[in-house]
Parts: sequence; C-alpha cells; structure tokens
Amino acid sequence: MTTVPTPSVRSPGPLTALRCRSQLLTGTPPTDAVDVVARLLAVQAQDPRGFRLAVRTRSTGVTAADVDRALTDDRSLIVTTLNRGTLHLVRPEDYWWLHPLITPSLLTSNTRRLAETGVSPDRAELGVRVVTDALRADGPLTRAQLRSRLDSSGVPTAGQALVHVLALTSLRGLTVRGPVVDGHQLWVPVADWLGSPPPFDRPTALAELARRYLAGHAPAGDRDLARWAGLPLRDARAGLSAIASELVEVDGGLVAPIAAPRTAEPPPPRLFGPFDPLLHGWVDRTPVVADQMDVITTNGLFRPFALVGGRAVATWGLAGGTLTLRPFAPLSAVVRKALDADAADVADYLGLVHPIEVVTGPPPA
Repeated sequence: MTTVPTPSVRSPGPLTALRCRSQLLTGTPPTDAVDVVARLLAVQAQDPRGFRLAVRTRSTGVTAADVDRALTDDRSLIVTTLNRGTLHLVRPEDYWWLHPLITPSLLTSNTRRLAETGVSPDRAELGVRVVTDALRADGPLTRAQLRSRLDSSGVPTAGQALVHVLALTSLRGLTVRGPVVDGHQLWVPVADWLGSPPPFDRPTALAELARRYLAGHAPAGDRDLARWAGLPLRDARAGLSAIASELVEVDGGLVAPIAAPRTAEPPPPRLFGPFDPLLHGWVDRTPVVADQMDVITTNGLFRPFALVGGRAVATWGLAGGTLTLRPFAPLSAVVRKALDADAADVADYLGLVHPIEVVTGPPPA
C-alpha cells in the first residue's frame, strides 16, 4: 500500500468535497440515525450532544430523540470504548467484530492509567466484579449509581479513576452504554443487552474495517485508517490489501471504492457539533481547519464549528437560548443567513422549547 505523505497545508477543493460526500454531508441524506452510523462505522461519542449533532448534519427528518430511541427502545445503537480508547457510537452488529479487533491493544494503556489514578490491580479486579454484579442484579445503572457501588466496595473513583474502571469493563467486553433515561445514558451488561457474540476472524475483520472506513472517509490512505482506528500501520495496510481489487487509487496514493463518486461539491453552510467525525477521520485536518487548528482543537477538546465551502470559518457555542457564533473573519450576508437557518434547525433537532437567538461574538482567542 502506498504511504501517504502528510502535507502541511491543503486548501479546500476536490479532495475535501469528496470526503464530505463520503461523510453524507452532500448527496441524498439518510432518514434514519442508524443509517448514518452504518455509513461512518463509528462516531466519536464522548460528548453526548456532539454525537447527536453529528447525526443531524448527515440526515434529514431525524431528531435527537430518534437517536435516543435507537439507543433505548430499538437497541440498534450503543456507545462503548473503541477506536483510540475513546467512546464511539456504533451499531451492535459492528460492535461484535470491532471490539475484538480494536480493544486488545488498549488494555495495556488502561492498566497504566488505572495505576496512575491510584487503582491497584486487585482494586481494578474488584471494580470489575462490583460493576458487573450490580448490573446483573439491578441494571441498567447510571454512572452515579455505579460510582456509589464502587465507593462502598473500597474501589477508588476520585479524579479519572472511575472513568478507567468503567472503561476496563467495556474493554473486556462486559458492559456497554445503552438506554437513555432522563438524559443519562445507562450502563448495561453486554450479554443481557446484545446477546452472545458471533464467531470472530481477524483477517476478515481487518478487511471489513478497511471497506467500511473508506465508505465513510474516502479518499483516504493507510495512515489515515491506522490513525482513525488506533491500530498499527501494518494492520491498516493488511486490511486495505485484502480489498485492493475493490479500490481505485486517486489523488497521489489515496484510495477510494471503485464505485465512489469522482466529483462532488462542498456542502452548504452548516453548524457542526463538538468532536465531529469530519475532524477525526484523517491524519491531516488542515483541509478543513487551515490555520485555525489551535482554535478549534485545544488540549484534546474539539469545539463546535461552522463549515462554509468545505472550510471551518467560525466556532460556536450554545448556552440557554443563545447561539454565539465567533467567526475567524467577517461572514457575508448570504452565509450568515444560511447559518442562522441552520441554527434554527439545531433548535428543532435538539427539541429546544424556545427559538435560538444567534449572536456574533468576538473572534476565538
């Protein structure tokens, strides 16, 4: 597989437009949240509003309540620790092969982080038993309820200790986050919520990973896939090599499915939520963020942003009934009108009672 160089700056153009097309940001949008997740394979989900807004920008006729229904009533979506040790929104049928493919390499870092937060191996094992026993007896349970059970058992939960104890139960395939109740997503036992795992074959899973990643991210290269999945480069190359007959090379080493469109237009002006998949799918983010990288992402946080012509032009925030837009440079009246209309769609999607007032704040610091 050709190694893809990482340029320092790439202006928005055909490559970005094609990737936006793969991301369902142009073309005919799905009318079901599950179809969005199926296309992207895994949607970063440590920010609850963020993953719901990621579905919004890639669908039509869908609301945040529909996402919650898929998580709660239909069991057609779950959240769990996967790529890069980060929470992701996935379909159960994809969980069964992604989890054994991705998570084994994450257990070492989890052990290290547990030790750093004061959780000894014995306490970690006790924590796993406490969580799984509680969920079998009384689940589904909230994070606060699980913290209480762990505190009562003498398992450290201060700081990030609770996060890493719960992550360990997920990495071992014992728990996932399932139903949403009163705005909280609850932990559930995998066996009760999803049933028994099907057979797993690693080469088949690597091929499926490459195939499905490109469906939602092409054009892309081996290093892009490795970074996104959190796997060694050799695994990314093995997966891409397994499906080489299905791919065509484009743009100097990047690849795409043979049937993928070769031309595309950039998406219309839209508001994207925090941790949007458009910022996590490739090694190089500069085609989207240009010289605003340090503004949009700081200390591992990815801010909400506005996209115009395939390029981020502002950050934004929502507090109460006010959406504050912070442009990097003055926006035209046409762009501002489009973003105001999209802000109204954000309100409808989230089910906010009062209309959003859009104001312009100072440029991001």
